[in-house]
Formats: sequence, C-alpha cells, structure tokens
Amino acid sequence: MWTEQQTEKGAELRIISHHASGVVRPSLSVPHLSPSAGAPLPSLPPTVRDVDVPPLFREQFILSGYRPVDLSWRCYVLSLFQIHNETLSVWSHLLAAVYVLVRFLMFTGPEGQGFSVDVSSLPLVLYVFSAVTYLKLLVAALQFTLLHSRADAPLALFFLEHVGVAVYQYGCALALCLYSSDTGWTQSMLGQIFLPVVAVVVWLSCIICCYTDLHFHRPYLWHRRICQVVPMGVAYLLVISPVTHRLASHNWTNTSTLPLHFLQVALFLLSAVFFSCPVPECFSPGRYDIIGHSRQLFHILLSICTLVQQEALFEDFLWRRQALVREFGEERLLLACASFLGLTLCCVMTALVIKRRTHVQLLQEGR
Repeated sequence: MWTEQQTEKGAELRIISHHASGVVRPSLSVPHLSPSAGAPLPSLPPTVRDVDVPPLFREQFILSGYRPVDLSWRCYVLSLFQIHNETLSVWSHLLAAVYVLVRFLMFTGPEGQGFSVDVSSLPLVLYVFSAVTYLKLLVAALQFTLLHSRADAPLALFFLEHVGVAVYQYGCALALCLYSSDTGWTQSMLGQIFLPVVAVVVWLSCIICCYTDLHFHRPYLWHRRICQVVPMGVAYLLVISPVTHRLASHNWTNTSTLPLHFLQVALFLLSAVFFSCPVPECFSPGRYDIIGHSRQLFHILLSICTLVQQEALFEDFLWRRQALVREFGEERLLLACASFLGLTLCCVMTALVIKRRTHVQLLQEGR
C-alpha cells in the first residue's frame, strides 16, 4: 500500500520522466477556454492517474481518468461535459431521471385513461418521486464526491446515496405490493405484513451500508462488499416478492407485464454481478478506465432496470386501479403512503446522525 510520501515521490518521478522523454499524456478534459476571449466557461484541469488522488477516491484496477480533488462547485458541475472515468455513469442516471419524469408526464395524458392524483394513484406518484430522487442522489454522489479535501464530505454524499437507494426500494415495495401483486400473495402471511417488514429491512440496510462506508476505508477488502451486498440483496428479494410470486404462478402469455418484470429482475441480478466483481477491468487494468469498467456497467444496467420497471408498473396500475380502493380501502392506502414519508424521514435522520458521528471520529483521529 502506498504511503503519502511514496505517492508524492512517485508522482514527482513520473512528471520528471515525462518531461525528460518529451512525451505528454493527452488530456481528457474539455478544451481550454481563455477568459480574455470572452469565453463563458473556465478551463478544466486535465484528469489524473490513480496515484494523484487520495486512496478514498480510487477504484480497484482503474488507473486513470480521475478528476483532481478539491476543486470548486463550478468545476465539478462543468465536469459533466468532461471525459473522465465516471462520465457514462453520471449521464446514465441523469438521462434516466429525466426520462422517468417525462415518461410519467406522458402517461398522465390519454395513455393513463383519465389519470388523476387520488388515493389509488398516489402510490404510483410516490414511486416516480422515489425513482427520480434516487437517480439524482446517485448523480450527486458520483459527481461531487471530490468537492472538498475534508475527509467527511465524500462520506456524507455516500450516505445520501444510501438514503436514495432505501427510499427507492420502499417506493418500489409500495407500488409492487398494491399494483403488481395477485390475490394469492396479498392474502398470504407475507402479504399481510409486507410493508412494515420491508420498512424495517430497508432501514436496517441503509444503516448497515452507511456504517460500512464509515468503518471500511480503501483499499476495500471483501468485508465491505459482503456488508453491502447482503443487506441490499435481502431487501431486494423481499421487495420483489410480489412479482416473483406472480411470475411463478401465472401464465406469461396472458399479460405483457410479466415479461417486463422478468427483464427487470434479470437486469438487476446482472448489475449486482458487476457491483460485486471488478470485471472486466481486473483482467486488464487500465484498459477499461473510461469505457467498460464494472462500476460503469453497474450504473448503466441499474438505470435501464428502473426504466423497465416503470413501464411494468404503468401497465399494472391500469390493471388494478379500479379494484384497488375496494380491495384495500382508502384508510389502508393512505396509511401505506404515509409510511413512505416516515421511512424517508428515518433514513435521512439516520444519515445525519452517522455523518455527525463521522465528523467527531475524524476530529478525534486528527484527520
């Protein structure tokens, strides 16, 4: 493992060797814009190699394409239009968030068959809100983790990312429970206690993931992967249970929604593989720095997964909306929607408490 002294010394040797050989590594930043020419945008510093950024920001087997640390807000906003190793990940979520919102607005037209915000459609509205929130928080975490040199700033953004995932998971659970479940699952023991159990599991998953980021520092060991994959995997299997029951007990040819649900499950499982395993970059470090590394594939697949699930829920909503109030009752539907707000508040408060504890811990460590 590099010490700070070795890192600085290695960086100096690399700079000297580049100047001595006359070879200049091509910059991946946007072209320089001179303020004297009246350019509206400032120039961005070129991307750097892994040894030029603190270990907190390095990804295993990704050797280049990193943005320098401790830049201004403006620089990180403008880096949206810069080629670096997070560019495709950021834009996949950003475009997905825009698509989710635009597609929902389109659905509220004639396609929604008289769609209006009432007790039967409120869970769908909350699902769309949770999807957009989660995608935007992921964009923020990917785009602004390098904003400050303070060690607790990136962790705070990672905590927000976990909050977004938890809120999205519960938004999915709420919509799938009410729109995508069948009578057999709804009347089962799991169906009767589904939302309270999901709320507890999702909240615990958020807590565990936040504490994992707090206690495991890079270079990450396999312990961190297990501590994050297991709670999120358990939460996902529970959230998706209304769909898996329906997939297992119904004929897929009778509806167009089940193939969409199956595709969503397959995409999520595939994204989980890339989240857990650094492939393909582990086979050729440095080759997939900009395009094709596992973190990037994970985010792209996750974005597509969200879009597919939204389409499936739109069709399920049209299928169930007429009988929804009769089957569940207005009070139960309103209580279910209120639980979404309660879960969101609990996750946000949890992230704030852990962030405060992180700041105290870093002060005690003198970091």
